[in-house]
Amino acid sequence: MKYRGTYERIDSNVLRTRFYHHYLDYPFLLILDSNSNQYDQHAEFRLLLAVGRNKVEFNTHNRWEQLKQEYDAGQWLLGYIGYDLKNETENIQSLNTDYTGFPEITFFKPDILVIENNAGLHIYSDTQEPDSIYQLLHSDIVNSDQAHFKISSVEIRQRTPKEKYLHQVGSIIEDIRDGNYYEINYCQEFYVEGLTADPFVLFEKMNQKTKMPFASFLKLDRKYILCCSPERYLKKKGRQWLSQPIKGTSARSTSEDVDHKNKLKLEHSEKERAENLMIVDLVRNDLRRSSKTGTVKVDELCKVYSFIPVHQMISTISAELQDEVHPITALKRTFPMGSMTGAPKIETMKRIDQLEDTKRNVYSGCMGYINPDGDFDFNVVIRTLIYNTETAYASYHAGSAITYDSDPQSEYEECLLKAQTFFSLMMKD
Repeated sequence: MKYRGTYERIDSNVLRTRFYHHYLDYPFLLILDSNSNQYDQHAEFRLLLAVGRNKVEFNTHNRWEQLKQEYDAGQWLLGYIGYDLKNETENIQSLNTDYTGFPEITFFKPDILVIENNAGLHIYSDTQEPDSIYQLLHSDIVNSDQAHFKISSVEIRQRTPKEKYLHQVGSIIEDIRDGNYYEINYCQEFYVEGLTADPFVLFEKMNQKTKMPFASFLKLDRKYILCCSPERYLKKKGRQWLSQPIKGTSARSTSEDVDHKNKLKLEHSEKERAENLMIVDLVRNDLRRSSKTGTVKVDELCKVYSFIPVHQMISTISAELQDEVHPITALKRTFPMGSMTGAPKIETMKRIDQLEDTKRNVYSGCMGYINPDGDFDFNVVIRTLIYNTETAYASYHAGSAITYDSDPQSEYEECLLKAQTFFSLMMKD
């Protein structure tokens, strides 16, 4: 970018808020926040903030090829790839209704980019001198009404009735016992109609409640993605790349003794480990398609990490890209992530479209960045509120991995656990 400068850091909470309010008039605004999470040893920064007016225009076909061309231009690309771009990956089809109205893929090129890391605050711009941007971010917020924000009375609805959900899980278990597939990620949608709220304040509340390592906020004109994800989908640096799938969840407790027992129970759960191991094998196979022989390895297997709302079982798989494979081709070969499909992947994606009552769209896709060096880092879009202020529609999906020994009621309760942040967020102040 044309201008750049390095400065002393500003408190992350203050920086996020000031940046949002000063640059709210831009059509595209992105926040990527690691929350200084000690779990993530691979993070390149604490906080990334960006605004822009230049959207990448994608046609309705060959969007992976278009993304490859944009990648080759050696520039910052910020945005997301929605789950249903799988239809161009494996030539399959989704016939379910999309209620959110979001594009299946969106990337923009930043006019202003602010990155906070251990070395300081780095400002890049094509339009303004960094000194003036830094001074602006030091100034007081004008016309901020966060303190007066109140949620309106809303009704949280469930797209899939509980009875249907339990029946569907039972059908999945029968499919697995018949050998149709081994594991499937089955999700349901919770939604609100007629919501009038400040999207940024909703995000700030979500982020304070969860402090996840892959939190992100994306403004697309009047559409917003508020993501508090614990999961990395895929990171590339140089020719090294890695994935960190999550399978295995248990509740936190205010009682230290109960909380410790919940964590131990997750660590020693044969069912949860089996789910995780199946996805690890799937991810290893996905990475192997584009990696040098003998470089795919499991760096960490079934490690339990504790976040504010839940304990999670996470594995890390890394490899070295083949020299002749284009990084976007490698990304496409792994998409969508196995933790959100199941095994085998193509069969489970087809079955998911039959079982679920809505298109996933942005949910269970990925969001993040591609930098001018060709490196990228994408999360998994889970624990995410999709909010279209044009239609006043807000959507929140939750799901779980179903295996042969799953209990339908327990899987249903896991969905409710993962949706607790959304439920509490929608409560009237």
